Amino acid sequence: MTNQTIHSDSGLDLSLLLTVEEAAILLRIGRTQTYELVMRGKIPSVKIGRRRLVVREGLGVYVSSLLEEQALNY
Repeated sequence: MTNQTIHSDSGLDLSLLLTVEEAAILLRIGRTQTYELVMRGKIPSVKIGRRRLVVREGLGVYVSSLLEEQALNY
């Protein structure tokens, strides 16, 4: 089985699931911090076999929750 990535016509990656490392890159935070957020349930993930994969849609939800939380603190 090969590891294939689906790209749209614009060249964007359309994968529904990301590795923790890929999620960390998209969030511009470290891998360790991303793993902590995943393990605490702040970023949704699934386990397939031995791999922990982040749900791409969950990254946007996480960022939105940060924005709401910060808005309440002002």
